[in-house]
Amino acid sequence: MATPFRLIRHPARALLGGLVLLAAGWAQSAGISDNVVKIGVLTDMSGVSADNSGRGSVAAAELAIEDFAKDKTVLGKPIELVSADHQGKTDIGANLAREWFDTRQVDMITDLTFSNVALAVQKIADDKGRLALVTGAGSAAITNEQCNKSTVHWMYDTYALATGTARALGAQGLKSWYFITADYAFGHALEKDARAIVEAQGGQVLGSVKHPVGTSDMSSYLLQAQNSKAQVIGLANSGADTLNTVKQAREFGLGVGANKQVFTPLLALITEVNGMGLQNAQGMFITTGFYWDQDEQTRAFSRRYFERMKKMPTMMQAAVYSAVLHYLKAIKAAGTDEAQAVMARMKATEVNDAVVRKGRIRDDGRLVHDMLLVQVKTPAESTKAWDLYKIRQVIPGDQAFLPLAQSRCALVKK
Repeated sequence: MATPFRLIRHPARALLGGLVLLAAGWAQSAGISDNVVKIGVLTDMSGVSADNSGRGSVAAAELAIEDFAKDKTVLGKPIELVSADHQGKTDIGANLAREWFDTRQVDMITDLTFSNVALAVQKIADDKGRLALVTGAGSAAITNEQCNKSTVHWMYDTYALATGTARALGAQGLKSWYFITADYAFGHALEKDARAIVEAQGGQVLGSVKHPVGTSDMSSYLLQAQNSKAQVIGLANSGADTLNTVKQAREFGLGVGANKQVFTPLLALITEVNGMGLQNAQGMFITTGFYWDQDEQTRAFSRRYFERMKKMPTMMQAAVYSAVLHYLKAIKAAGTDEAQAVMARMKATEVNDAVVRKGRIRDDGRLVHDMLLVQVKTPAESTKAWDLYKIRQVIPGDQAFLPLAQSRCALVKK
């Protein structure tokens, strides 16, 4: 009788095959740590920038998650969103970031309005092996002296804001400046960058005065600026501080008449300009990374945002949408939420969405994209609500941001 055929497996090969299958299964299940992708929006819910970021940034993150996947999942795992108010304080922001990373398994933190908070949290993210996508803070140090492998600076920085506006006013023959500056990291950096550009163009800075964040009475600072006789009064502040400065200046009659000084906020968000009113803000030049009425894509996104927040998105809020969407796309492409694998994919992939077009993330973590120089319309020129800007110039990304050749980031190869 013939011997029945039997398949005899080689023990070593059988073991190897089993390990391969096991590894494949393990890799698939380990692609998403803790079986959830958790995104944190650490923002200003109660301070001078609450209207520019705050709950609007959370809404923008929600829209990005929904646009990425209707079922709010990536690689078959749920996407969760957490948010908190850092109150503009470094210690509160840092403690929240540590808690989120250590006990709540947050994978990425975004927004980070206020440069002092962003600079602290980006270091913690790097130490913990997580990511920080900074959309709300402006200090150029975030991707310059303080750069790290775990941080991307998304929409704007002090260099881009200063270079766009200062060059535009310099081209009009306005050469002498005086600064009213918020007394914290962002304000100092914004004045420093604007001062350098003014002087490089042959202009002169006649002086500056610093004010605490959240100052309601700007009269003494405005008087010093007026007495300087400078052609341009540059506002190196933000949020409600900028709004109050411009409104009070107009109430005092500054910036009007035959010998008017030019007021220019180096950072002004659309919510602030709307709050100032066109009568007060008309004619001002502003550099921005986003304007809702630029084209059909920006309008479509902004209308959806408006349905939730009843206002148009600022560039900070729009940046949260872009950053979260790109982050989720990178996780899907990388097959994991491991921080550096995701960062590598983010840097290798062009940023293209309703907010940012043809953006690229450099080795220093700076997202380079086109910026806009806009001028605030007169009341007669505005035809509808939130119709506030005329786009005067598209500033190419390689002109808007600090050249890599001038960078002091340790990640940049010289």
